[in-house]
Amino acid sequence: MRIRPAREGDAEAVAHVHTESWKTTYRGIVPDDFLDNLTTESRLSQWERNIRSGEKDQILVVAEQEDGKIVGFACGGKEREGKLPYNAELYAIYLLKEVQQTGIGQQLARHVVRYLYSLDMRNLLIWALEQNSACRFYEKMGGIPVQTQHIRIGGQDLLEVAYGWEDLTLFGEKPVPGS
Repeated sequence: MRIRPAREGDAEAVAHVHTESWKTTYRGIVPDDFLDNLTTESRLSQWERNIRSGEKDQILVVAEQEDGKIVGFACGGKEREGKLPYNAELYAIYLLKEVQQTGIGQQLARHVVRYLYSLDMRNLLIWALEQNSACRFYEKMGGIPVQTQHIRIGGQDLLEVAYGWEDLTLFGEKPVPGS
């Protein structure tokens, strides 16, 4: 498995991972009709723009198998809302179902975090749907729930949880109870 920056020509594969991962991860959380209408094509222009933008304070990395197939991605940059005292944000991390829980997610997240740290960003947050099983992953990586907010997806009100890391050098370290 190779983790590398996304490049021209990766947008379709990233859009595919994005939509397929939503369909498997959010089934039973987000309304079925919303998930059933997600397509690679509907996400393609978003990822083409993202890859072309080349913004220096953002990163998009992919997990690529030996055969060249992209099976996951992660992206991050400056924290977008300014409501919480964090300067970096892991915007998204998605993997195809068949490669989840294999360590690829950790590799992707660490790659993004190292890049953000190199830009002098010292703390981080990520938003996740409360019912998303990935919340356990963020907790395992040392994230602490710091805020919740309501979000509407497919006509349904859902709760999002922000996980925060006060110190990016500790990303990936499970917090010690009582500390």
